[in-house]
Amino acid sequence: MKHFENDRLVSIVVPVYNAQRFIEETIQYVKAQTYADWELILVDDCSEDNSCNVIEACAKTEGRIRLVRQETNCGAAKCRNKGVSCARGRYICFLDADDIWEPCKLAQEVAFIGDEKGFVFTGYEFADEDGRGLGKVVHVPDKITYQEALKNTTIFTSTVMIDRSVIDDDDIMMPCIASEDTATWWNILKKYGKGYGLDECLVRYRRSGGTLSSNKLVAVKRIWNLYRKHERLSAAKSLYCMGWWAARAVFRRL
Repeated sequence: MKHFENDRLVSIVVPVYNAQRFIEETIQYVKAQTYADWELILVDDCSEDNSCNVIEACAKTEGRIRLVRQETNCGAAKCRNKGVSCARGRYICFLDADDIWEPCKLAQEVAFIGDEKGFVFTGYEFADEDGRGLGKVVHVPDKITYQEALKNTTIFTSTVMIDRSVIDDDDIMMPCIASEDTATWWNILKKYGKGYGLDECLVRYRRSGGTLSSNKLVAVKRIWNLYRKHERLSAAKSLYCMGWWAARAVFRRL
């Protein structure tokens, strides 16, 4: 089991690519957390806009903020992995550059994870491009296993907290494939048995019409490839899991 100099420190990893529109607001949501023991690691993936200048200006007035620059554009998975490799905290949280945390998010999740739960996640609400909640709240189960997660991709990246004293860093590293975050949660659940859900709406998931996740056909292809190529499930098992996945995905958006 790993030991940390500050075993209350939360390392927040944010992949950044051309996020100038949202990144200062996202940083402010982290600074507004009621839980003070955090470091914010923003990994820039060769942005072509003013993202880095915005981050550097914020870092000058807040010592808990760090900017890490990738030498080449390599995608969200490698950015998150770079952030994890730079992290000093016992706990890892991921936050996408346009998502929103409620002020009590970290405090409630640290209290919930305790000393034995290695992998936890929370509920969340869909929001419009301006961050306004749409009233569509996704509730999460109190526990989830690998087999259950195959049929229910309810774990949203910006809600996750991982205890590095329980989960090895190698198992946190994301593969460079589409839906790398879902593949990582499955790997963790398969190895460590289960994850734990805190059914509190602590995150707002900002969605826009131009995002990859808004393209339903692309989403279907991504999940199918995860079943068949990453998990190596049979066609029959893949169809079975996809049926449940599709039904629950539709239900979440009603």
